[in-house]
Amino acid sequence: MDLDSLIPAPTTIRTDGPAPAHRRLAPHTTLHTAPGTEALASLLRGTIGAATGLALPDGDAEPHSIVLRVSPEVAGRHGPEGYRLSTDGSVDDVAVLIEGGTAAGVFRGMQTLRQLLGPDAFRRAPLESGRAWELPEVTVEDGPRFGWRGLMLDVSRHFMPKDGVLRYLDLIAAHKLNVFHFHLTDDQGWRIEIKRYPKLTEVGAWRSRTKWGHRASPLWDEKPHGGYYTQDDIREIVAYAAERHIRVVPEIDIPGHSQAAIAAYPELGNTDVIDTASLAVWDTWGVNPNVLAPTDNTLRFYEGVLEEVLELFPEDTSPFIHIGGDECPKEQWQKSDVAQSRIRELGLAGENELQSWIIRHFDTWLSVRGRRLIGWDEILEGGLAPGAAVSSWRGYGAGIAAAEAGHDVVMCPEQHVYLDHRQAGGENEPMPIGYVRTLEDVYRFEPVPPRLTPEAAARVLGAQANVWTEVMENQARVDYQVFPRLAAFAEVAWSALPAPADRDFAAFERRMTAHYRRLDALGVDYRPPTGPLPWQQRPGVIGRPIEGAPPNR
Repeated sequence: MDLDSLIPAPTTIRTDGPAPAHRRLAPHTTLHTAPGTEALASLLRGTIGAATGLALPDGDAEPHSIVLRVSPEVAGRHGPEGYRLSTDGSVDDVAVLIEGGTAAGVFRGMQTLRQLLGPDAFRRAPLESGRAWELPEVTVEDGPRFGWRGLMLDVSRHFMPKDGVLRYLDLIAAHKLNVFHFHLTDDQGWRIEIKRYPKLTEVGAWRSRTKWGHRASPLWDEKPHGGYYTQDDIREIVAYAAERHIRVVPEIDIPGHSQAAIAAYPELGNTDVIDTASLAVWDTWGVNPNVLAPTDNTLRFYEGVLEEVLELFPEDTSPFIHIGGDECPKEQWQKSDVAQSRIRELGLAGENELQSWIIRHFDTWLSVRGRRLIGWDEILEGGLAPGAAVSSWRGYGAGIAAAEAGHDVVMCPEQHVYLDHRQAGGENEPMPIGYVRTLEDVYRFEPVPPRLTPEAAARVLGAQANVWTEVMENQARVDYQVFPRLAAFAEVAWSALPAPADRDFAAFERRMTAHYRRLDALGVDYRPPTGPLPWQQRPGVIGRPIEGAPPNR
């Protein structure tokens, strides 16, 4: 096993020399879980045990054991998600010792153990019986740079069935990410069952057809498209994430990106401006003018939605609730007597402050229920809700402004970490969208702008890569856009890297050689370094490529 193939790169690796000795996992290897780590046993057996064919029965801490335990000393050195992995017997005389600052840290160390065993440890069953599984004698000490290391998955534009979501939770866990931002509602589909409002899924989860490619494309997929997660599906997804120490951030988008909800319940729209009863779930892409009406009925409706959302996403797994707040055109409010009356009633300066009033309402509503609101950076317009956090997507500027004003920020600028953007130039990239963002570009992403003071920089909770699925019609297309770039993003979010220009991308690329084999074992349809395979291309389908370097604003 090449010790230089670990991704993300750990803080330190210690060996006794350039050619370390090896320890062997064998049929008699047992598993010992110290207090606080018992729940990890099934996860280790379900991954490493399944791939190696080793039963790993419970046992005491002995020379042939894998030992998992929580260590306050590791927590003090590397934080709650930090870990120390020893296979050289230097701490205890056991085969493998993984100590974590918390159980989450132990789980992160388990991902490193899996990598040390080689790519075949990422398979679901052993390739051969009786194989010797060797580990280098080594000590790895490690901990994350950021506490928020996220992936956002849009399941509204194209629905991903539950099993695909669970698979993505496994994939992000394998890359030591710890936040899953679940974009559940948009103009093109409502994906979560709300029992008091059944039409949200009876009507809002389905569209009659779908634009094929960019919205300028003349092509359509004439098949109806849709789907949703039952409340039990959501409970399963949340529990699955929690087992893997992943927080889930559900997103219920308001007041824009709401045509699916309005199609289901027309009274939510601006009925004095348009015939909302004529609206269907949107079948194309872009910024939609049909937004929620700023009425008491709308507020009560979404309070009802969020009451069920809070029950499905418990506070320990989902302390943040995302309410969107982005791309809300104001033209209907400008024409609406109801909206204008509300502006006058509240003494607001205009439509931007009206949106801010809606956001502030839900910030207060969530706060009294022990949750924190987070929204896209448009929530800064018209005044930021006092306790709100910001997903800075339109560049660094909004995140800088929010951090300097004392608000928490997640950096996810589109010109760096929107993984729907194309990975290379040329005509073979499928449905090419946006700027070229190569593996190296993502590796050189820096979440903390250098101009921030230390106090403001401390407000950067971390970073997130976002996956918008307008041109990703199935799991294979999502895989292609996400990987291998998510591996580079994971290292940026976890490892203490030098400044972007000083990062050793050549060394990272060498480590990716082994990582591609891990992705192969996991069945990931990533973009090969040499370019898309024939079946990954979409010839003749229009995208929206943007030439040149993206603005670094």
